[in-house]
Amino acid sequence: MTSQTTDAQHGGQHGKWPTFFAMIATSIVTMFVLKYSNVWEADHVFFSQTRMWMALMMGMAMIVIMLGFMWGMYRTLLTKVLVMAGAVLGFGLFLFLARSQATVGDEAWMKAMIPHHSIAVLTSERAEISDPRVRKLADAIIEAQVKEIAEMKLLLEDIEQNGEMGDGTPLPARTADLTPELLEQAEKAVERPVTPELREEVEAGE
Repeated sequence: MTSQTTDAQHGGQHGKWPTFFAMIATSIVTMFVLKYSNVWEADHVFFSQTRMWMALMMGMAMIVIMLGFMWGMYRTLLTKVLVMAGAVLGFGLFLFLARSQATVGDEAWMKAMIPHHSIAVLTSERAEISDPRVRKLADAIIEAQVKEIAEMKLLLEDIEQNGEMGDGTPLPARTADLTPELLEQAEKAVERPVTPELREEVEAGE
C-alpha cells in the first residue's frame, strides 16, 4: 500500500511538468495575441517578430516567477535548477533579439511597424485630450501614421511582387548620388545637419 502511494506521488510529480510548460506556452501565445488588441483596424495586424520575441521573453520571466513560487511542488532539484537556468538563458536570448533586431529585415520591419503605428492612431484618436495644443499634436500623429501605414502596405506588396530595390544604404552615405538639393533633403529627413566633410565632398564634385 505504501509502495503504491509513493508511486502515485512520484507519478503526480512527473505529471506536473507537462502541465507547467503547457501553462507557459498558453500564456506566451495569449500575450502575443493580446499585443494586437489595441490596433486601429483589423487589417493592420501583421506578424511581428519583435512582438514574438517580447512574448517569449515574458514567458521566460514567467517560468522563473512561477517556479519560484511553486518550488516545493517539484522534488527533483537538478530538474528545477536546469529549468530555471534555461529560462534565464532564454530571457537573455530573446531580450537580445528584441533589442538588436538582428533577425528583422525590410518586410519584417514594416510588418512590425504597421501594428505599432496603428496603436498610435487608436490612442491618439480616442484619448480624452482637452488641451488644443495636445489635440493638434495628436491629429498630426494620426495623419502621419495613417499615411505611413498606407505606404508600408504598398511597399510590402511591391517587394513581394518585384523584390527589393537597392541595398538600404542611407542617402547621406551615397556621396556619388548626392546633389546639393538632395543634400538639403537629407538634412531635413534626418532632422540634423550632415557632416561638414560630406558637404565639402558634394560641393567639390559639382
